[in-house]
Amino acid sequence: MPTKERIRKVNGVLSLRQPDLRVVLEEVTNTHNASAVVRTCEAAGILYLDIISSTDEPFPINEAISTRAEKWLHFSRYTSTATCLNQLKEKGFKIAVTILGDASIPYTDIDFTQPLAIVFGNESEGISEDARDLADYVIKIPMIGMVQSLNLSVSVGIILYEAMKQRMEKGYYKKMRLSAEEFKAFKKAWLGLDS
Repeated sequence: MPTKERIRKVNGVLSLRQPDLRVVLEEVTNTHNASAVVRTCEAAGILYLDIISSTDEPFPINEAISTRAEKWLHFSRYTSTATCLNQLKEKGFKIAVTILGDASIPYTDIDFTQPLAIVFGNESEGISEDARDLADYVIKIPMIGMVQSLNLSVSVGIILYEAMKQRMEKGYYKKMRLSAEEFKAFKKAWLGLDS
């Protein structure tokens, strides 16, 4: 049976989750990056992580890097970018993709308080053409160095903390964002009462 302190902690953390802000990882295969992204998502109040992978390989998580943050996230897996992003659009999400290019706008120029799914591509190829074609926003993290790239997990962290800042300013962390049904289901699962 969970202790009162554990129940209090679960209630507090779960009440801050942002169900209308999602991270989508497209064809991410590097275990270190995947694990660090999971840890960052959990720390920033993300609840839903969408994984697009055209292979049957499991999502590569190293618990020493993730610090078991994956326990507190809900993963959805897709074999097709179009399927994933179209389903999110049907649920009312706008899609933001990350591309370092001249046509991209700075990530600080979009409204992260709207229902939004942010797509990050794999470490070598970036996002796919399908993701780009389905995007409502094409964003970038401006860089001024000789090396024009950031580690995937660093990029996710920078963008999520801008989202968190905007949402804090709008009071999104002061009220429950989950439906009563979602809260009850996740609370039960987090406390290990669903078995």
